[in-house]
Amino acid sequence: MRLPDKTSTMSEAVAHITDGATVMLGGFGVPGTPFSLIRELVRQGQTGLTIIKNDANEKGMGVDHLLANGQVARLITTHIGLNPRAVAMMNAGEIEVEFCAQGILAERVRAGGAGLAGIVTDIAMETELANGKMRIEVKGAAGMVETALTADVALIHAARADVFGNLGYDATARNFNPLMAMAAGRVIAEAETVLPLGGLEPDAVHTPGPFVDHVVAMAGISEEYEIVRR
Repeated sequence: MRLPDKTSTMSEAVAHITDGATVMLGGFGVPGTPFSLIRELVRQGQTGLTIIKNDANEKGMGVDHLLANGQVARLITTHIGLNPRAVAMMNAGEIEVEFCAQGILAERVRAGGAGLAGIVTDIAMETELANGKMRIEVKGAAGMVETALTADVALIHAARADVFGNLGYDATARNFNPLMAMAAGRVIAEAETVLPLGGLEPDAVHTPGPFVDHVVAMAGISEEYEIVRR
């Protein structure tokens, strides 16, 4: 059986995102954030989006472009303190923001990718993050239910890919990208380098190709990555 070539243009891949979609964005601050795909999403202008990302980036970077363009209705994240626009929009009621602890966000995404309905945890039980959440007892210990997270589309950034969609990440780009690639109905990966099939050693594959639908070769690394020294 011949494995398919999943390479695509950026515009064709992002065009699969519809108004009102839930979109996961990989990344941990700057590393692993799909800046080029985000810019194409801004260019196409889909609206009413629910964005799931570890952070809201900083002003003038990544998620901030979506906020400035009025495309985000809801943000599920761990913190927005580095982005004054996100804070102002939340306080003005222009976007809905759901916060959760960083490890819990990762675990909710992992649960979604594993097909689970949710997880039980005691993290943040006595804080505002627990408001409205179901509480249960497991083996005599109190816990609360955190629902799993899935998305219509995940946009992720890889350092290396092959044409089938096997992906390799650098450093902290591995925090959320591999999990999100398992938890979305459609996965679009931008890659700094796209290799022929077999170009990645098996041990260098962090996301296997069956999880990936589209591979987009970047014309060049986004200028937003210039602040990262590798």
